[in-house]
Amino acid sequence: MKKKYALVTGGNRGIGRAISEKLSENGYITIITYNKHRKEAVNTAKNIARKTKINPILVKMDVSNPESIKKAKKKIEQKIPYLNVLVNNAGILHVGVIDSIKLEEWEKVFKVNVTGVFIVTKTFLPLLRKAKNASIINISSIAGQTGNVYASVAYSASKAAIIGFTKRLAIELAKEKIRVNAVAPSFVETNMVRDFIKTKEEKEKIKRLHPLEILLKPEDIAETVYFLAEHTTSRGITGQVISINAGRYT
Repeated sequence: MKKKYALVTGGNRGIGRAISEKLSENGYITIITYNKHRKEAVNTAKNIARKTKINPILVKMDVSNPESIKKAKKKIEQKIPYLNVLVNNAGILHVGVIDSIKLEEWEKVFKVNVTGVFIVTKTFLPLLRKAKNASIINISSIAGQTGNVYASVAYSASKAAIIGFTKRLAIELAKEKIRVNAVAPSFVETNMVRDFIKTKEEKEKIKRLHPLEILLKPEDIAETVYFLAEHTTSRGITGQVISINAGRYT
């Protein structure tokens, strides 16, 4: 069987870590990119190697910096011949009302959450084109579909942009048999979200927003990403947004 390679941006923590683990557990050699949290990246790689006997590839990459992406690509293409799966996971959360948002905050959110996805995708397309039936999965959010009780207009707009990017790119790449989809989670219990849901009362309030009255775990998102990554399970799915929100967007 030919080796399978997956690149997960921000694959060292939270949702990205769960995705990296899930893909590795199912035979992928996973390229994990990180920016500031190298220690977490190393720990993630060690855990994956211990469980799967497959060593992930760690690469430092700042998705908001085109030069950093270019350098990362050079390192990665020296190690792998092609790329089967690209998961655009790296992103930042932003909260606050419009009156309090500064222009530089708005621009930073879009630089990471939207422009970063565009540049990373464009940069790694040549490697994806070398694989058979490649798949791109973009991490959007329920905030891009409905707005959000915590997220700002900057964050919501950035995640809505990812949905538009996904749908158009799916049309462009369909003739090359490269599928492009997005997943849109509601609240997921990660360190980033826990910073904004600090009390038990707040957590219960958030749960009640969802018909299933649960908060999602990173593993819930990873399962869907793996489903979309595999040609055998999702070969007819492209240009879609899979909502993972415990019934909230119904």
